[in-house]
Amino acid sequence: MRIIEICANSAQSCVEAEAGGARRVELCAGIPEGGTTPSYGEIRTAQSLTSSIDINVIIRPRGGDFLYTPAEIQSMLYDIEMAKQLRVHGVVFGCLTKEGDLDIKLMKRLKTVAGTLSVTCHRAFDVCRNPLTALEQLIEMGFDRILTSGQQPDAVRGIPMIAELVRQAAGRIVIMPGCGVREDNIVRIEKETGATEFHTSARRMIYSRMEFRNEKVPMGSQTVLSEFETEQTDREKVAAFR
Repeated sequence: MRIIEICANSAQSCVEAEAGGARRVELCAGIPEGGTTPSYGEIRTAQSLTSSIDINVIIRPRGGDFLYTPAEIQSMLYDIEMAKQLRVHGVVFGCLTKEGDLDIKLMKRLKTVAGTLSVTCHRAFDVCRNPLTALEQLIEMGFDRILTSGQQPDAVRGIPMIAELVRQAAGRIVIMPGCGVREDNIVRIEKETGATEFHTSARRMIYSRMEFRNEKVPMGSQTVLSEFETEQTDREKVAAFR
């Protein structure tokens, strides 16, 4: 049975994902950075506005690499405690050593704090040194799934590695293709990899309702094209995957 997980960038995106028939969301802030930990308020709101969808929360204190400082590790521990107190379905994290291996000691520490929550390793896996070794380590630690593009820029190009991971996993852990999974390629990815869970954003552009606009003053990076456009999950796109 195919399971669709939506990368949701807001509480409203969680609403749209549920309406479209998704089984699960990964709730994130900071999508342009690859996803960072959402706020307490965003998580609570997502829970209050949905009823049947599982909410996994990404635990990532910043964009960039996955080698964390002591202060960042403390933030991650607090955020996992918050997620546990809110009784979300699961948490999503990944940590590497400076040599590019999974930071086993730290990931075990984070997983212990997570307790009975479902635990997914995110795409830190895609930049680790040896994915086949990391797969076995994640199984040994008791992770539930791995989100991966097969160590390629997108899941289509990563099909050979994803298929190899699915074969090696042999049902011991879920291998979930993500990054570039679309309505027009999900069947191919499913057929050529044997994966049964898929991660996608299924978003559309939302235009601001602001009438007065001072477009000379950006609030963030100059790479942002407009302060008056945001993206949000589209329930019709989610339904198309199903």
